[in-house]
Amino acid sequence: MLKVTNLHASINDKEILTGLNLSVQAGEVHCIMGPNGAGKSTLSKILTKHPDYSVNSGQIEYTLNFEKYDLLNMEANERSLNGVFLALQHPVEITGISNFQFLQEITKAHCLHQGVKPPSSDELKKMILDLAKQLKLPSDFLDRSINDGFSGGEKKRNEVLQMLLLKPQLIFLDELDSGLDIDGLHLVAKAIKNFQNSERAFVLVTHYQSILKEIKPDFVHVLHGGKLVKSGDYSLAEKIAAQGYSWLT
Repeated sequence: MLKVTNLHASINDKEILTGLNLSVQAGEVHCIMGPNGAGKSTLSKILTKHPDYSVNSGQIEYTLNFEKYDLLNMEANERSLNGVFLALQHPVEITGISNFQFLQEITKAHCLHQGVKPPSSDELKKMILDLAKQLKLPSDFLDRSINDGFSGGEKKRNEVLQMLLLKPQLIFLDELDSGLDIDGLHLVAKAIKNFQNSERAFVLVTHYQSILKEIKPDFVHVLHGGKLVKSGDYSLAEKIAAQGYSWLT
């Protein structure tokens, strides 16, 4: 589904990724860990075309429904419309646009891209409220501005709600566990596990083992010096929890 080859990327003329390679198949859950400044969030920003980051060289191939795409030649909205999703590490607050207005517009865009009729306002509102109830978001959620006054945990649950609503195929979760208390973590993990299937792939970026106890990854990778320097199964995350990253040097 995703093949990243020799990716070099930078921000403000500083190279962060220095030849990263990663292959992700449908149905798999990958976890990327590493010390601060290793480039974990840079990868997710590049894959979703954050304007502050630039690709110096390398390739990113994305396969959807047996059709291959050169992800680097796609605009950010094209990537989203074709099933690429990023749950932000730091979701922003946007005043003046309600959560419902935002969710209605992105739902409409995805439906039109897929050639299906968008749900009516009432139908969509019911769908969103059902998801909000599942994620224990406040009852006035729809009428409030995007993330306005939300706690850190509520912002993260709002990201997950968008994922459940849009039903993407390639999902990046950038430190989703930060800002979540233990109850919030259980809630979000349950929603993600119920959302998993053989056609979707997940890439989790995290510092901690806690979310990995809830969502067991098939592969764990260590990002260091702008490259993936070690890959393994869940036991690698356990080693990191016990020993940190001192063994890398």
